[in-house]
Amino acid sequence: MRQRKHRHKESFSILLISNTGQNARHFHVGASFFRLLTVFILCAFAAFGWLAYHYLSASAAGVEHVNASGVTRESELLDQVVEQEKTIRQMETEKESLNRRIDELTLENKALLAAAKASQSGGTEDRAAAEEAAESDPAIPSRYPYSETGEVLQKYSESYPYVSINTRERGSVIAAGDGTVTFVGSEEDYPLVVEIEHGNGYRTRYMLPQTAEALCEEGEQVQAGDALVRIGGDNLRMDYQVIREGKPIDPLIVFEAKG
Repeated sequence: MRQRKHRHKESFSILLISNTGQNARHFHVGASFFRLLTVFILCAFAAFGWLAYHYLSASAAGVEHVNASGVTRESELLDQVVEQEKTIRQMETEKESLNRRIDELTLENKALLAAAKASQSGGTEDRAAAEEAAESDPAIPSRYPYSETGEVLQKYSESYPYVSINTRERGSVIAAGDGTVTFVGSEEDYPLVVEIEHGNGYRTRYMLPQTAEALCEEGEQVQAGDALVRIGGDNLRMDYQVIREGKPIDPLIVFEAKG
């Protein structure tokens, strides 16, 4: 017969004794139970540690995400504030520029109104003075500078500082007032020009854009109504200019038109 080997089993006795001395209990626990208990405890600690690690990692990631979102939002708000400040400064600059332009236009408008009033007043005063002086001074060029009825083709203006008169063959250019002939000759665009100095601040110019015959000479003394130029054909033109104190004025202010 084979001899049976007896396995040696380790066991632990656990005796639970009550403080009162009653109901004492005695347990026998094998070593494998303690090993399983130890493994269970270790697994429990490992699981707890794993859960704690993931929880803390998730919390940290959430905090970082919140912080990053907050920083991004704050940066966007700061950028918007900067852009709005730039827009405000630009609008303030444009407002100042517009205000300056309004002030300039206001001043220009006032100046134009003052100039218009002064011009109107000055023209009235000049006309009145010329009419008063013409009655007593024959040197004032108040005569119509043509012996016949001539149609005014174009009136005086700042850009056209004389009047243009349509002439006829039988008529003559005449002196508008007493004076001295200071020039007889030609100029650009005018084959014949006659100029009279009246000696009282007035000077008259008779300008013919076509060939004509001069009836006076430089240095000659003439009186109002004397013939200066003989017209050589019908429907010709004469440009007549009156200069007072070195500046052209409207001849209608001083001469008396016939017909």
